[in-house]
Amino acid sequence: MYKTLQTMEKLIGRESECQQLSECLNSPRSEFVIIYGRRRIGKTFLVRKYFEGKFAFYYTGAHNMPYVNQLERFSAAIKKYSKSKITPRPKDWYQAFDFLQEYLETLPQNQRKVVFIDEMPWIDTHKSDFVTALEAFWNSWAALRDDIVFIACGSATSWMNNKLVENQGGLHNRITRRIYLRPFTLCECEKYLRSLQCIWTRHQIVQCYMVLGGVPFYYSLIDPQKSFVQNVDLLFFAKNAKLKGEFDKLYSALFSNADKYIAVVRALSSKREGLTRNEIMQKTKLSGGGLSRIIDNLEQCDFISGFSKFKSNSKNAIYRLTDFYTVFYFHFLDGKKNIDPQFWTINYDTSKVYSWQGYTFELVCFTHIQQIKNALGISGIATSISTWRSKTDGDNTQIDLLIDRRDHIINVCEAKFSHEPYIIDKDYESKLLMRNAIFKSQTKTNKALSITFITISGIMPNTHSGIVRNEVKAEDLFAEI
Repeated sequence: MYKTLQTMEKLIGRESECQQLSECLNSPRSEFVIIYGRRRIGKTFLVRKYFEGKFAFYYTGAHNMPYVNQLERFSAAIKKYSKSKITPRPKDWYQAFDFLQEYLETLPQNQRKVVFIDEMPWIDTHKSDFVTALEAFWNSWAALRDDIVFIACGSATSWMNNKLVENQGGLHNRITRRIYLRPFTLCECEKYLRSLQCIWTRHQIVQCYMVLGGVPFYYSLIDPQKSFVQNVDLLFFAKNAKLKGEFDKLYSALFSNADKYIAVVRALSSKREGLTRNEIMQKTKLSGGGLSRIIDNLEQCDFISGFSKFKSNSKNAIYRLTDFYTVFYFHFLDGKKNIDPQFWTINYDTSKVYSWQGYTFELVCFTHIQQIKNALGISGIATSISTWRSKTDGDNTQIDLLIDRRDHIINVCEAKFSHEPYIIDKDYESKLLMRNAIFKSQTKTNKALSITFITISGIMPNTHSGIVRNEVKAEDLFAEI
């Protein structure tokens, strides 16, 4: 009924996930699989592509749909797959799963039965008892068989984690496999664009990543016949631009009380180097467990990332906004009306865009740490990633990326975006030397400091470039891991 991993058409960038689904199909037991990740990341596409639509049962929850209507749609799906002339009328989710069980028992016993429930968090409406009914379905029936592959999927990562993965009730330790879909890397985005017959250079692909991140759906909207600059206008600024209303949909679909989540990402967008938890609290007026949950949920959904301070505990983490689309939105779209439909073409070479490029290229580096380690030849050395700020009042000295190595060397990294080879002059050389001296003095580290530059087009050789001990170029960030 299903293709094996070896014979199915390859999915770009999802080889590991396909391997796990293949193992589920060949397992001697029933499998409870959860697939989760950021909205638009390709969860539904992965499952539908892998199984080619050959499900024993498939239902998708609807956003903001009342409990009664969800039940009606679930019943209609049972009727469709069972080919029954009668639509079952369950009074609650317990009975709805009973009807699903009755239908599945009519199928041949010698075949694996794939049950796919998509956007599960949207089904779990207030006082619906959906999760407890699911527990009963799995524990009293499906788990006792050896032919069920139950796949639960959802974009609300916090719900998937809290209600399923960390469930302390009937589903405790019942999840047999967790598949978390992360954004594409530059390498995977390049493969995807090539599959669209897009001939952009790697320089252009990096710039595209700085706008869209590694979200596959966004790349599916690209017109490969047009340039990167033209596509930005088409996606964000043109009349009826395809991603013009994405921001509100993105957060409201993932989080209840979305305004509080937006307040946090807005605060983080205002400070390039990131904020501590206390600084977020001061800017948003949110506090306590509520703020902690918001930060945790945003981290789980890959919207923000926490970076440890050098030689400090996690409580003093610096949080940075790392969702590229959100960063772009706050820089160029938030609160703007009547924007020129060719805004990007007109403003592409302005100081505001240059400032945004400098910040987002740092984020590209943060999301490709393993590629950077490979380029430095230290992939096999244990490392910790951190940031650092001066403790002296009035001193703004800081280092955004430190790679602290077990072999007693620290790579002090500088990410620099420029269209031409980067030029280090005398003043900048002095600044780097002074910063290293302040860092050594305040941290008391006895490790050697290696100034490392990560650039688009390399460093222009001159009398001051010798200060750089290691160099990583954009090409290195495309390495396949």
